[in-house]
Amino acid sequence: MALRDSKNDAGLTEWAALWAQATFDLAVFALTPEGIVASWNPGGTSIYGYEPGEIIGQKYAALFPDDVDPVNTSDAELREAVKRGSCTIEGWRKRKDGSVFWASVMTTVLFAEDSSLRGFVKVVRDESEKRHSHDAVIESERSFRLLVQGVSDYAIFMLSPNGTVTNWNLGAQRIKGYTAEEIVGSHFSRFYLPEDVAAGIPARALSTAAAEGRFEAEGWRLRRDGSRFRAHVVIDAIHDEAGTLIGFAKITRDVTEKREADQILEQTRAALFQAQKMEAIGKLTGGVAHDFNNVLQILRGNLELVTSRYSRDEWLTTRLVNALDAVERGAKLSSQLLAFGRRQALRPVSVNLASMIRGMDDLLRRALGETVMVETVVAGGLWNAMVDTHQLENVLLNLAINARDAMPDGGKLTLELSNAMLDDRYVRALSDVPAGQYVMLGVTDTGTGMTDEVLEHAFDPFFTTKEEGAGSGLGLSMAYGFVKQTGGHIRIYSEVGHGTTVRIYLPKSSADAYVPVTHGSTALMGGSETVLVVEDDAKVQATVIAMMAGLGYGVLKADNAEQALAVLSSGVHVDLLFTDVVMPGSLKSPDMARQAVQLQPHMKVLFTSGYTQNAIVHAGRLDDGVELLSKPYSRAELAFKVRHVLGSPGEALSSANAEGSQERRNEPPELDILVVEDDDLAREAVVELLELLGHRPVPAETATRAFAEIARRPFDVLLTDINLPDMSGIDLAEQARSFCPGLSVIFSSGGPVEMNEGKTFAWFELLKPYTLDELEAVLGKIIDQGQRKQASL
Repeated sequence: MALRDSKNDAGLTEWAALWAQATFDLAVFALTPEGIVASWNPGGTSIYGYEPGEIIGQKYAALFPDDVDPVNTSDAELREAVKRGSCTIEGWRKRKDGSVFWASVMTTVLFAEDSSLRGFVKVVRDESEKRHSHDAVIESERSFRLLVQGVSDYAIFMLSPNGTVTNWNLGAQRIKGYTAEEIVGSHFSRFYLPEDVAAGIPARALSTAAAEGRFEAEGWRLRRDGSRFRAHVVIDAIHDEAGTLIGFAKITRDVTEKREADQILEQTRAALFQAQKMEAIGKLTGGVAHDFNNVLQILRGNLELVTSRYSRDEWLTTRLVNALDAVERGAKLSSQLLAFGRRQALRPVSVNLASMIRGMDDLLRRALGETVMVETVVAGGLWNAMVDTHQLENVLLNLAINARDAMPDGGKLTLELSNAMLDDRYVRALSDVPAGQYVMLGVTDTGTGMTDEVLEHAFDPFFTTKEEGAGSGLGLSMAYGFVKQTGGHIRIYSEVGHGTTVRIYLPKSSADAYVPVTHGSTALMGGSETVLVVEDDAKVQATVIAMMAGLGYGVLKADNAEQALAVLSSGVHVDLLFTDVVMPGSLKSPDMARQAVQLQPHMKVLFTSGYTQNAIVHAGRLDDGVELLSKPYSRAELAFKVRHVLGSPGEALSSANAEGSQERRNEPPELDILVVEDDDLAREAVVELLELLGHRPVPAETATRAFAEIARRPFDVLLTDINLPDMSGIDLAEQARSFCPGLSVIFSSGGPVEMNEGKTFAWFELLKPYTLDELEAVLGKIIDQGQRKQASL
């Protein structure tokens, strides 16, 4: 504006000067037309740091930073102000100390009445804080853009109010497959499945976000290549300051792997629950089977003993055979329970399953009948499998019978064999199935199929959909337990009306296939060896002893492991230790057997049990070198197994001479024998052997007790240990002969008998451990001596 020489203008100038001098937050100063500082207020000192005397007379360019060409910059600013009459700009300015600040500069041009340039008035505000805030916002926005663009695990993009994509980050490109150029401007519904678009799901998502501020859901989405992925989607509504909807922020996460992991976790939990349930039921059924087998053993053993004695009575024989058939059915039921409970004693070998199935062809066709057609499909290059063939044959037969029952009007049964690889992905949800190579045995029928509810309980013991009495409900349970114990996997696929497929995966074997040895029919074999029977069930024990004696064996007994070791330590020779696996007490049967063999290295060991409890079965298979006779067993099975373990053919034993051998053991006693032994179990064992040989033994634990017995009655023989607690056995024999003239003496000792020269009576020696035959031989000599004396009289 132009300055006028009037009183009002003078007053105004005065007021302006007063305002400038009173202002501290604004720098107010004047410049000459040449850009020389002509005045300076306190605000200039506060902002720039110059006192008036330091800056007045200096070029305006002194207030500009050195890096902007101060002279040219300041001159250009003033020229622009002259051109426009005034101007307001922002820029960097320099303080006295050289520091810079961000300034808002308003320049007013002063003209004279003749329009000549009188100078300039500068009003400067320090806007550093505002600039810093602005820069921070800019930097924040830049960082946010970089952050959004740098996120690769999430698709982050903006939508217009109508759902058009307005921007696109790298995560969206990675997940959905589109570049920003391909997708910006398109409607976001193109990511949805066609059926979801038709159902209005994209529009409903936007309307929900607009109404409620947020929409969140999971669903299937499409990638650029047409593949599907599971997406977790969040849509947030964006409003301006006035509350107007300006668009949506959309975040999409690919949760396909998480969904699969959740499904696998759920399957794993279900499988674990099923495995725990099966394990619990298996333990229960195993325990029941153990007790049940003991009962069956008593029944079977006694029935067979009666049958052998009364075989000529046709009426009685028929009923005994019927009873034995019932025991056999009970034994089969018990075997199935043990199979389900994974408590069988398996003997897996390397098997060619194709050969095994061919060998079962006639059996399967007889079991299935003429209305069912059987087809076998074998893949080329079939591996061998590691499996117990006898148990697998039972499983296959059970599956075939189940298939037959599901095809009442006939159908087709397909047996399939092939190599299979169960990879990590497949077994991820199966806690007890390792990944690896298997041989797959598939059994497929064209029957009625199963519902989902039936499939869920198919492996449960006693679960059946058959009519009452038509099945035990243990066929699939037995198959399940056997396969699991073998280290394999079993799975059922079924659809109502379309049949059922059972697939069994058995561990691959790299060994050559085992060729079984066939045994022809042989006569019942017995022997004369000594057997120690260790059994805690008194009735089972009595039955076994009778069966062993009927086969001609000398039998000793023990109620537990501790008693068995005591008998073996006494010096009595034992050829075979026949022991139950599961017995009470701290000393387990396998440990007892190991100690027993150390005591008598020649001795063989045969275990028997209805339930092994993993004592001699580990990793689903019988321990190496262990022989087991499972309860309940028949007399023939017992005879065969004993001879097999003893390693010799034995003596052929018909029913008649088997009965005769029992009668020979029960002939009237010939000798009264005083048995002096301080070890209780050893004494009891010797007494049983003497009774078995038909004599009348009387036990005594000390020499004092022996003298008391001699005072009551005469004896033919004194059988005494050398080391007694109250007297030497030799001194006992010398004194006893004075009471019983003609008394024969047998010394039983663990070492040679050292007789003093003063002892002149005749005696016999039995070196511990001695056999039943050795004992019988010594007694035979005594009997012969007595008979010769009698003949000479």
